Amino acid sequence: MTASIIIAFCSLLLLAYVFDLTSSKTRIPTVILLLLLGWGVRQATDLLSFEIPDLNPLLPILGTIGLILIVLEGSLELELGKDKLPMIRKSIFGAVLPLVALTVLIAFAFNYFFEASLKDSITNAIPFCIISSAIAIPSVRNLRKENREFIIYESSLSDIIGVLFFNFFAYNAVIQMEAVGYFAFEIILMILISFIVTIGLSFLLSKIDHHIKFFPIILLIVLIYALSKIYHLPGLIFILIFGLFANNIQLLKTNKWISKFNPEGLSKEVDKFTELTIEATFMVRSSFFLLFGFLIETKEVIDIHTLPWSVSIIVSIILMRIVQLKLSKLPIMPLLFVAPRGLITILLFLSIDPSSKIPMVNNSMVIQVVILSALLMMFGLMIHKKVPEEGEQSNAEL
Repeated sequence: MTASIIIAFCSLLLLAYVFDLTSSKTRIPTVILLLLLGWGVRQATDLLSFEIPDLNPLLPILGTIGLILIVLEGSLELELGKDKLPMIRKSIFGAVLPLVALTVLIAFAFNYFFEASLKDSITNAIPFCIISSAIAIPSVRNLRKENREFIIYESSLSDIIGVLFFNFFAYNAVIQMEAVGYFAFEIILMILISFIVTIGLSFLLSKIDHHIKFFPIILLIVLIYALSKIYHLPGLIFILIFGLFANNIQLLKTNKWISKFNPEGLSKEVDKFTELTIEATFMVRSSFFLLFGFLIETKEVIDIHTLPWSVSIIVSIILMRIVQLKLSKLPIMPLLFVAPRGLITILLFLSIDPSSKIPMVNNSMVIQVVILSALLMMFGLMIHKKVPEEGEQSNAEL
């Protein structure tokens, strides 16, 4: 029995790897294939009458670790500099405007049609308004460099800002000025803690000579995030600051204090650390979507009661994205379609307190929005013809 489980687990992850390898060619989002694979395994186990223990408790655990690693991976890819400022501004605008506008629109609809309180309506609406970096970043490898950079910045910031926004409404019983002040204090406190811990972790990364050094750093990052979550502190800020500092330490190498970290040597270690993070993220992300697909009930996917709502949410996302891209003076195609919902939507939905959940906003609606947004992105990327970049064009001419 143990050997069978190991064989099945390894086989599924190897298939996930094949999906990841071929996604840039097929333009099919890996998440769609992983969900289908997980669902197919569930049908096979039911058909063969295999007894499977309750795996539902594993989903939020994998989701939380996946969120940490995804934001860490994204922040380790973000480059700072004067030439990046216009892109950063557009990305912040792209992360904040749709988040706020869509939350207001969807929350108003929930409040009006389901007669839910405004606070509960907002809490249930936010998960649908956050772009999933877990799906977006791996899916844009075939786009031009500037478009890839925008998606990396935008989706990573959308995750972080969206979680902060969600926590504010989910963990405050009453929304008032006192709560706003306390939330601002939590953010400032977390920023200060993040700088201190980031310096400590960077020191360890540059000084540890033991052949095992990167995995303990990842464990410390997960531990610090978990501790911050217990005290309702925005731990994703710490992960963002650590990743940005580690990946951009070369910009500070002229500083006498920073020079003590040996920026040249640290940059090489960060490159190795990034490689490990990317591989760990792949493992956890793939496991999460496989498990989520396994736990999907067929009736939830084809629920006709929630389908009109799911389609309406997708239409609202597209319309808002058109406005956002127009205001940012960014190309409509293919960025219009790259706004998937995924891991972060599922994770936040699972973390909503049962007393705050709206009955109609259920598993079916979440699953349908995730699948529809991924299919829309697949369609957009399939019809988009990649324009060769200057380097690629030169090579092709030669």
